[in-house]
Amino acid sequence: MSSSQHPVALALERRVGGATRLLATVMLLPLLDGVFAAVVLAGGLASVTGIIEVGLLVFGGSATLAVILAEMEGSPREVVTPILAVGAIVIIGSVVVAALAPTIQTVLDPAVFERFAAIIILAIAGRTASAKIGDWLPRPSMILLIGFVASVNASGFSLVVQTDPELMLRAAAAAGVGVAFALAAAVGAPWLRNAVDIDRFRFGSAVALGVLPISILTSVEAPVSLAVLAVTTLLSLDPQRARERDEHYEPDAVDVTAAFADGGASQGVDHDTTDASSRPTVDDDDDRAPWL
Repeated sequence: MSSSQHPVALALERRVGGATRLLATVMLLPLLDGVFAAVVLAGGLASVTGIIEVGLLVFGGSATLAVILAEMEGSPREVVTPILAVGAIVIIGSVVVAALAPTIQTVLDPAVFERFAAIIILAIAGRTASAKIGDWLPRPSMILLIGFVASVNASGFSLVVQTDPELMLRAAAAAGVGVAFALAAAVGAPWLRNAVDIDRFRFGSAVALGVLPISILTSVEAPVSLAVLAVTTLLSLDPQRARERDEHYEPDAVDVTAAFADGGASQGVDHDTTDASSRPTVDDDDDRAPWL
């Protein structure tokens, strides 16, 4: 399987460096850029299905999987320890966001803000699918700020400080699902590294994240995102390779994603020179046409 050039993970890696720091940045990013806050305020944690979807797609997802499989080295036991440390911070952060959400919600128009929350999720899905698309999309934090301004209920403005313990538990559960996903990936990493097509999983995760707003904006209770994610997992997994434990992860010399993006120039593929031995030879003494 080829190594993944995940656009989100690559952009963060250039800034922070280090596998554990990169994983922490990837998993904490939904708390920092306002994505998780938007989901909480839009009612994305109202059901068990929503909790699982948010945990897998927001805190888990392809970026977390790419970091664990491609960047984190060592045995599963060695990798689990930093994941647990990062997971504890993620869970605490999600509880803090959920604790502030009811107070913020008292000054917002839910119907208006839900639409902006859907736009934020779609923007994240676009940035996950392609780095080029992400360059054209605004940052989720900017969309969140515009959403706050547009959905403030100016007529009945009254800030009421309140907390919702049940919502805080739901937020912790969603973060816990994401941490469990990361732990499962770490434990299965020796088998998954060469058995999972990360790029295919990334595109499928982007689609699953893109349909997540359906459950927020509509009354559809079917787990559409989970169904898409399940199909994505099946299509990106090679069971034959998963049966063999791979101690040494050696990705392909030519990265498929980058090669398709620029025709292979960044991978050292020269289209102007060809191997003479690969050219077909024609015997002049043979009366047959060369294509026969």
